[in-house]
Amino acid sequence: MEIKTIASGSSGNCYRITANNNSPLLLECGIPIKEIVKALKFSLSSTLGCLVTHEHQDHAKAILEVMDWGVDCYCSKGTAEALKIINKGISVGRLHIIKALQKFDIGDWSILPFEALHDAAEPLSFLIFNRVTREKLLFATDTYYIPYRFRGLTHIMIECNYAMDVLNEMIDRGVVDSKRKNRILKSHMNLENCMRFLRSNDLSNVDEIILIHLSKNNGDGERFKREVIAATGCPVYLA
Repeated sequence: MEIKTIASGSSGNCYRITANNNSPLLLECGIPIKEIVKALKFSLSSTLGCLVTHEHQDHAKAILEVMDWGVDCYCSKGTAEALKIINKGISVGRLHIIKALQKFDIGDWSILPFEALHDAAEPLSFLIFNRVTREKLLFATDTYYIPYRFRGLTHIMIECNYAMDVLNEMIDRGVVDSKRKNRILKSHMNLENCMRFLRSNDLSNVDEIILIHLSKNNGDGERFKREVIAATGCPVYLA
């Protein structure tokens, strides 16, 4: 499986995954469409679909334009309603409503959505399996906790947004106010929860862990990478 980071972070999120140089999928479309098509060499024709976790603009900004480029988009009913696109114009035919714990297929991919814990209408994370290569990807972002455990993972893309000590330092310095802190605690995954989740799963087949959606102010990518490597023994990369 090949994973391409187009954008990651609070300013926008978009990734592309392929297996065996085939069957590309987009994960999120939270940047302007011109940036997406430029990253994909001005062609979306081979893209099988786009999975959208929730309605916040850094994850769904370009959903209408992606559908207008001929790519089917998949999200929950709550997300579609929050984006006001369920009955919106020409693009509605490429919108697919999905539900947590109801598996569906896109080409060679089998996808199981599951609930994310975030301040959004009906946010989802995804377990993504390629039936040809037998690779299995966990994609979890904008969730402060993951209540499930998984077997046979080969790739993990997981949010590691902040560390508690860094966040507290930012509060002491006046960079983050208490209201903002409360939202962060109930909407994003910190380093400590990320490592706790990873330790509780079978990582014996994992080829790589990619840390995504790092906070610019409350994160420390190189530190997070070192600590996750030490905790898991797996190759770890920063998106």
